[in-house]
Amino acid sequence: MNKFDSDRNAYMLCGSLAKKGYMRWWHSFVGIQPDTGEARTFFVEYFIINPASGADQPILGQHPYYKNRGIKPSYALVKAGVFPDTCGNPGKQLHAFYPITALRVAQMPLYMEIGDCLYSENHIAGIVDVSKAEARHRSFMTDAGSIKWDLEVLKTISCHTGVIANRFFSALNALESFWHGEGIRTMFRGTVILDGVTYEVAPENCWGYADKHWGRSFNKPWLQLASCNLISKRTGRELKHSALAIDGCCPRLLCFPLRRRLMIQLTYTGEDFEYNFARPGTFSRCKWKIKETNKRFIWRIMAQNKTSVIKISGCCTKEQMMKLHYEAPDGTKSKAPLLAGGMGIGTIEIYRRIPGGRQWIDTLTINNALWEYQKDKSFKNSR
Repeated sequence: MNKFDSDRNAYMLCGSLAKKGYMRWWHSFVGIQPDTGEARTFFVEYFIINPASGADQPILGQHPYYKNRGIKPSYALVKAGVFPDTCGNPGKQLHAFYPITALRVAQMPLYMEIGDCLYSENHIAGIVDVSKAEARHRSFMTDAGSIKWDLEVLKTISCHTGVIANRFFSALNALESFWHGEGIRTMFRGTVILDGVTYEVAPENCWGYADKHWGRSFNKPWLQLASCNLISKRTGRELKHSALAIDGCCPRLLCFPLRRRLMIQLTYTGEDFEYNFARPGTFSRCKWKIKETNKRFIWRIMAQNKTSVIKISGCCTKEQMMKLHYEAPDGTKSKAPLLAGGMGIGTIEIYRRIPGGRQWIDTLTINNALWEYQKDKSFKNSR
């Protein structure tokens, strides 16, 4: 449901989550180099893990000293970088680790300072500078380079996932990881400087996205798809007040995992099409299949509720994806890589359910889709 909720986007690492939990605020957007016209998809993330175990220095779970002693990670991390593009330019992720003591948080509305980096609902800014010597340390999980950003933020479409992510179900750990899309269509304005090259970010062509995840562990499957660069076949025009957001989740009954599901919202010219098992009346059935070839990932998704049906298909080439590095609150780092890219393409077919059949509404072309996927041995395509 397109409902903004600053409470759900707030800092929540308290109680048991402060001892074993994480929270991440993600932003991605397109910037254009004004001299060459080159377009790149950037990302900026603010990540906090196990703050109750914090010290006056970052505790890195992959560092041999802490790993050999079974000490869980605890730090504030600012992750920023750029995805690979269609011209063969490689991706890059840069990490700046800070002790929990460097974190400053104010609530309602959320405002955070992590070292020299800041986050608020309408402004993000910061710098990450990693030397080649620092990048050689495997526990930092980072590339070498420099990135600086200063961006105004305006979130225009949200995805509210309903009761499943409220305080009661969060306390029960009803999901492995919770999701809230406060800005599944977000307008960014400002500049990004990557290794000395300046890129301009403008609302009309940034196709921005912003969301939040939190919980005791990461999603299995880690599956996410989002785009607000949608073109209508009916009119031939880009849709302005429209966005698609999909997130995979694993519901739990007490401590037992249930069948994996997808939460889906398509906002089409202001009308919401929801397929969410946690919101009565919005979810009936969802099928999906993820196929991996030598060169790409291909997805096919069909979801329907009482009033509508959508069919989503698309792909992202592996050349346009990169490995994103995280460690879980228990200190483990998955052997299966999390692959992500910002150049996914595809289509969305939208139908209205009517007595005796379906009525075609529109077919949308998807461009600049954020696609994140991590294979899991226990994961099977849904039916």
